[in-house]
Amino acid sequence: MSGTLNKVMLIGYLGDEIKMHYFEGGGCIGRFPLATNETYTNKQTNERVTNTEWHNIVVRNKAAEICEKYLSKGDKVYIEGRLKTRKWQDDKGNDRYSTEIQCTDFTFLSTKKESENNASSNNPTAQNPIVTQQPSNEPIESDNDDLPF
Repeated sequence: MSGTLNKVMLIGYLGDEIKMHYFEGGGCIGRFPLATNETYTNKQTNERVTNTEWHNIVVRNKAAEICEKYLSKGDKVYIEGRLKTRKWQDDKGNDRYSTEIQCTDFTFLSTKKESENNASSNNPTAQNPIVTQQPSNEPIESDNDDLPF
């Protein structure tokens, strides 16, 4: 194989609400933490151990707006994307690094009932429909002549 692969697939729970950042050109970015768990039994103590790993997720443009609208803290989601490490400087001028998952596709996994219960605890009149796939960035064709119905 001559190529390389940078692909991440995660199933986890949102650790916080989505933080949106809007740009002058009309684009936007959504960021949120995602928690994944690893559970095993310690063979020496027979104790059940759970380790939580936190991932920084970045979603762009229309996908970010969909996530902001329908996802909330505690919702279960499948994320697919690629790893990207950013270099930046802190207040003291030290180089810092941050690894993020640049999301390319997602699927909401919380059931409608779970989402409604989560929303009702935050806002009794809100309803969260489930969206199962990230929309494509390609333009939507309005000519449907080839459809069989």
